[in-house]
Amino acid sequence: MIFDHKMVLVVPRDLKLSPGKLAVQVSHAAVKCAIDSKSSQNYFKRWYKEGQKKVVVKCEDIEHMRFLKKMADNEGLTTCLVKDAGMTEIEPGTVTCLGIGPAPNDIVDKITGDLPLF
Repeated sequence: MIFDHKMVLVVPRDLKLSPGKLAVQVSHAAVKCAIDSKSSQNYFKRWYKEGQKKVVVKCEDIEHMRFLKKMADNEGLTTCLVKDAGMTEIEPGTVTCLGIGPAPNDIVDKITGDLPLF
């Protein structure tokens, strides 16, 4: 199968989360981006039909994440910053994940293509 669209989920490498907590935070971003993109752009239908490709990458820190969000917003992409409720491992309001997309690979790669996989 060919994947022309994807969603990228960005986590700061300096944030210390258990694997389960990380999975939940990434899931929050994926669900929110999918819901938001479904109503606002036609990328959702193509991404969904292709199998909903998702990639998790790491950035340096929260400042880097905010810079990436600004770049994605400037491209007109759906974005979502996840803030934790603080009930388990981290302080309330901690930004844990940035979701970008779904969108065509070439557009998303301009923003996140150089980031390493998580």
